[in-house]
Amino acid sequence: MTETDIEHSNVTGIFADNDLSGNVEKMYENMEIQPEVFTYGNRILKELETRFREIDEIAEYNQLKVIKAMQECRVGEACLLGTTGYGYDDMGRDTLEAVYAKVFHTEDALVRPQITCGTHALALALMSNLRPGDELLSPVGKPYDTLEEVIGIRPSQGSLAEYGITYRQVDLLADGSFDYEGIGNAINDRTKLVTIQRSKGYQTRPTFSVEQIGALIAFIKKRKPEVICMVDNCYGEFVETREPSDVGADMVVGSLIKNPGGGLAPIGGYIAGKKSCVEHAAYRLTSPGLGKEVGASLGILKDFYQGLFLAPTVTASALKGAVFAANLYERLGFDVIPGGSESRHDIIQAITFHNPESVIAFCQGIQAAAPVDSHVAPQAADMPGYDSQVIMAAGAFVSGSSIELSADAPIRPPYAVYFQGGLTWQHAKFGILKTLQFLVNKGLVNKKEFKCSNL
Repeated sequence: MTETDIEHSNVTGIFADNDLSGNVEKMYENMEIQPEVFTYGNRILKELETRFREIDEIAEYNQLKVIKAMQECRVGEACLLGTTGYGYDDMGRDTLEAVYAKVFHTEDALVRPQITCGTHALALALMSNLRPGDELLSPVGKPYDTLEEVIGIRPSQGSLAEYGITYRQVDLLADGSFDYEGIGNAINDRTKLVTIQRSKGYQTRPTFSVEQIGALIAFIKKRKPEVICMVDNCYGEFVETREPSDVGADMVVGSLIKNPGGGLAPIGGYIAGKKSCVEHAAYRLTSPGLGKEVGASLGILKDFYQGLFLAPTVTASALKGAVFAANLYERLGFDVIPGGSESRHDIIQAITFHNPESVIAFCQGIQAAAPVDSHVAPQAADMPGYDSQVIMAAGAFVSGSSIELSADAPIRPPYAVYFQGGLTWQHAKFGILKTLQFLVNKGLVNKKEFKCSNL
């Protein structure tokens, strides 16, 4: 009997009886999850039934919202076909952008495979709507690491600073709330655009709710009505029933290999907002005089449409994984943001370990749970756009897709890891249990703590 035959025999043997729950536990054990880890996880899950039901209700609302937008825009089979060359008269591309505008309740949208990532989408929105002499304001503190070079906080070729665009930021207060007095004082005659990062990035601060973002935008608009308010919406799409564009944002910006791509989009980004803002971005993406009229879709549209269709339920799976991870690690005494019982406004779960060994073990557990490259052990390394070594774990079907089960972290104090994604809840659950198993295996968590945890 070959090794493959033996493995097949072991797996089929597990399902020889009719005890489904027992079979599932045996399958986890076959996947190297010890019974103590499995039992601890299931004890926590019993307390999350109501929370998971609420997540499903939000997903149902957002699913209907997406379907309604597709129906109203008369999406047809011809929309799923692509174009080449210049991409003139690309019906599928133009219809998709109309669908995004309806989903986000905006005047227009730019949704293109030529936008390579979230950072590119944000840079495009900023560089197209700012001019020399303008000032960019961040009222929520330091932006995500990769935007530092875009802005020029860290000098980089082609930054906004090189074009004479200045930058000012107002840090959050100690409790994570907005410093309204400081923001009011920072707004001046040169303030042209305000950038609001919804998610936490590599910071251990709360993610902002749509309601909080709306209150901040209202305050800013009262001080200077003509200022452009842009929201970095990465990781936040479909987590709530409303988007920042529903509460006054002039632009919402994100990546298609995060929530709105539903795990199917292989590349791309979006900018949805006021027609003038989107037009500026389109002319910057292609060329003055061409704008949205060019840009071939190259046979990628079916994945964009189907990914958007799946996005609400895929996001719900990732949310369940985040809630599960928060509760599992919080009960073991680790600092988690958001807390296990707190409301959710993005799919990212931060867990602070206070040592690099645990961060690395966690990421290696995520990798070991992946369907792709599970045999690879991720290590910290220098990465473009970051000022410290970063470890990234993602055995994904789409390279770098963080709506798929993934985790990453900068190797610097306080040594927090950022977990996100999971195309299915079942995979997210397995991945989280695998992280705990790796920590147990390396002696970084003691199984005795499972019994002592507050359950």
